[in-house]
Amino acid sequence: MPKDAFALTGMSWRHRFSFQRSLAELLGKRWMEAMVPCLLLVSVLTYFGVTADGFLTLDNASTLSQNFAELGLVALGMTIVLIGGGIDLSVGAVFGVVNGFALIAFRLLDWPVPLVVAAAIALGALLGSVNGVLIAYAKTRPFITTLVTLLAYRTVAEYIDTMYSPRMATTTRIDPIWDMLGAGRLAGLTTQFVLLVVVALVVHVLLSRSRWGWRITAIGSSRTSARRAGMNLPAITFSTYAVAGALAGAAGLLTASRLEQSSASTGLGMEFAVLTAVVIGGVSLAGGRGTAMRALIGALTVAAISQGLTLQAQPRPLYSAVLAVILLVFAAADLKWGKNRGKAIQKIYMAPGRFRLRASPDIYQQGGVWELNDRLTGAQAIGLGELDGPEDVVLDERGRLYCGDRRGWLWRFDGPDSPAELVARVGGHPLGLVIDKDGNIAMCVAGMGLYGITPEGQVTPLATDVKRTWYRINDDSAIRLADDLDVAADGKIYFSDASTRFDGDEYFLDLIESRPNGRLLRYDPDTGQTTVVLRNYAFPNGICVSHDGASVLINSSNLYRIDRFHLAGPKAGQLEPFAENLPGIPDNINRASDGGYWVAFAGMRTPVWDLAISMPKFRRRMVKELPFDEWLVPNLNTSCVIKITEAGQVVESLWDGQQKDHAVITSMREHDGYLYLGGLTNDRLGRIALPQHEIPARAGSERVVSAP
Repeated sequence: MPKDAFALTGMSWRHRFSFQRSLAELLGKRWMEAMVPCLLLVSVLTYFGVTADGFLTLDNASTLSQNFAELGLVALGMTIVLIGGGIDLSVGAVFGVVNGFALIAFRLLDWPVPLVVAAAIALGALLGSVNGVLIAYAKTRPFITTLVTLLAYRTVAEYIDTMYSPRMATTTRIDPIWDMLGAGRLAGLTTQFVLLVVVALVVHVLLSRSRWGWRITAIGSSRTSARRAGMNLPAITFSTYAVAGALAGAAGLLTASRLEQSSASTGLGMEFAVLTAVVIGGVSLAGGRGTAMRALIGALTVAAISQGLTLQAQPRPLYSAVLAVILLVFAAADLKWGKNRGKAIQKIYMAPGRFRLRASPDIYQQGGVWELNDRLTGAQAIGLGELDGPEDVVLDERGRLYCGDRRGWLWRFDGPDSPAELVARVGGHPLGLVIDKDGNIAMCVAGMGLYGITPEGQVTPLATDVKRTWYRINDDSAIRLADDLDVAADGKIYFSDASTRFDGDEYFLDLIESRPNGRLLRYDPDTGQTTVVLRNYAFPNGICVSHDGASVLINSSNLYRIDRFHLAGPKAGQLEPFAENLPGIPDNINRASDGGYWVAFAGMRTPVWDLAISMPKFRRRMVKELPFDEWLVPNLNTSCVIKITEAGQVVESLWDGQQKDHAVITSMREHDGYLYLGGLTNDRLGRIALPQHEIPARAGSERVVSAP
């Protein structure tokens, strides 16, 4: 069970949760798009259940399921066309034509039912293909084209009604398969509903799991990008209209078998009802967005409205008026939401917290441990002109230096005066480095997780995700901002995931939000498992296993403190302060050869930022109303390294008074009498010689002894 570090923030329990942040995370979920249609459906069912006599009966449920199935099949076809960036206004007319044709083939021509079924679906596909040819290959406009074919197909439906309805009215035929289609049941459910479920599952799989579906979505999202990607736009567009016609034909067939009659008005206005259904279900009229399941939610809503108004004996024009209002509202909402959803989420996604900080120590006091000096000024440059942002540096037993840079590369230097050697291209943004028990390099990569690299350059992902927290709205299984790490005596790797809400290039947003979004993770190389050790920690940055191996030291960049988490002994599992109220932003921490620890300050605290941290409303308004380059942010351009004892006492500080070569120092590593410096925005590594009195005789590569 991970330990909760929320109490370190000093915030009360009611600040643990934020309605604003929860709302932003909910709005960012794809399934939230189905919430409004679901609420509308529940409201419609509740309203008619209360006001319409017989609405909640089994007989009505059976009738509703049949109407829903027929409308749903057409809605699925319309969904496919809309996702592909088109529109089909002829589906109602295709429905009517196939309905009449099926009755002619069954009653007058005495075709076998399987042949009638196949011919009806084929006819629907043929009528849809006419639209597809004109739109995909003749390059006509979908709206105008399908409006014309609607009129043409409606004329055919009227011709069928005029020429064949009188003969069909005097002809009867009984067939068990036909009756099964129209009035049968499977497992207690109407045949039409079962068929709809099967077709819906197939369409869902095709749209979400097949190349055909992915290409339809790509074309609807951006035809230009899809064309440049080499997709066959005419063929894919043609197929959407053919499938839509086939589904409309299947719906017309089911209606023919159920009602056993046809007229010129069959399917009249269906295109309007279907459009309303898919728009209610969140299918975008602009293309590129929609799902089969949400389209069915809209179809069920429209079918329920129709059935409810019928039971209330309301005039048919009222049904059209209701659909018109719903279509208008949801179409406008779809356009508005599509344009402004991202902006709305962005404005409320950051929910600043309020940390309680003590006054910062005075670093300008003369003669104190914080007195400014130039001990880092003039540090020997390593890799000048070859590196770009080496955040951390580590040395192996042979004294070779390794560092990453923000291009995603891992570099090696055989010595401080040697040229750089490219070891591996990892990707992401390499941050913390350590040599593991096997002599390989373990690396924290922002945006990717924990990776292992052999000296020969073979890259292996070690930990990219953990078990998701069940009660979190956002999926926190991905390791988004792996920052720093260290290896314990048993070979397990402890590393920080600084934020579960922001990626590596957005780390400053987490600093501004100032909430405990981070966690401490542990990777076990023997099992390959990664577990959460601490959660709700405020921007855990540097990680260092203590000299005796019995605890892990954790730097909190947001709280300006270092904490100790006990791994062994009587305090195992406990978290306690190690060094509090530091005047700077602690970044990496590493062991010193004299039994103490080196800590890098990426920046220094300022009175203005300390005040801003206590004013969440100010920071929220700043993010909303000011452009990015005018935000107030923590100071991140002051170079400083401090040494701290095992008891947590700061004993010295090292500064670069000129701030020319090492404007930002994010890490340091002691090795054989030298201190090596890394910086997130620097173009080099640095090296300074340590005074002899600071280097015990045992100095060399830092090691951890086994915990007692």
